[in-house]
Amino acid sequence: MTPDRTGSAQDLLAFYAEAGVDAVVGETPVDRFAAAEPAPPVARTARAVAPPSNPAMISRAIAVAPPPTDEAAIDARAAAKAANSLDELRAILAKFDGCALKATATQLVFADGNPDARLMFVGEAPGRDEDIEGLPFVGRSGKLLDRMLGAIGMDRTSVYIANIVPWRPPGNRTPTPQESQICLPFILRQIELADPDILVCLGGPSAQTLLGIKDGITKTRGRWFTFDTGKREIRAMPTFHPAFLLRSPLQKRFAWRDFLAVKKALDQQ
Repeated sequence: MTPDRTGSAQDLLAFYAEAGVDAVVGETPVDRFAAAEPAPPVARTARAVAPPSNPAMISRAIAVAPPPTDEAAIDARAAAKAANSLDELRAILAKFDGCALKATATQLVFADGNPDARLMFVGEAPGRDEDIEGLPFVGRSGKLLDRMLGAIGMDRTSVYIANIVPWRPPGNRTPTPQESQICLPFILRQIELADPDILVCLGGPSAQTLLGIKDGITKTRGRWFTFDTGKREIRAMPTFHPAFLLRSPLQKRFAWRDFLAVKKALDQQ
């Protein structure tokens, strides 16, 4: 029986699209399984000569290469501390070159909503749609977040939204721990400057990074934690990321309970 290669190829492309692959690395396909042609023999009298180096190219490469993680984290802490307003923080982030994700992203995705809001949401990292528009949560998961806010009588004018990592990882992959650690001082300063009354961590990575918890989101969602903004201690709650709810719609009922609890806490303060 002849296999359906067309159907298999279409399934593979659909899988890539769902995983966030939206670019190719070359126009011409390469057969990675083909045996490499042996290199021509080198005459014994020939002398290998290293290609001449280009000092200008080398200096440019060194200039654009991000510093080591520890050094970048130190630079990030100093840069974030220097910001006295959210506008200053955004400008500092736009000039910061310590995170390699900046080189592959289209633009900085800083925040959306009302910076004076009492409720702040923090996700993990922007995706393809966010990278294009320069705003967090504007794709499918963002539309679901808007509907969830509407269900408790709120919208983007009454909340402030950001991510731990403000640049899109290639292919929508998960940010590495090093990338998150480099960007952490900026989101901490962003929360401090926004000074919300309640912080909601969208997804396990956000909750683990900001609240220092090790348990997964299933065990921690809906529970209240204490978060130090740098100015004061506020209440914080982890809940499911909207992207997860799109894949697991049965879990929406738990997120609904979390949003009701957040709304009740806001009304009581």
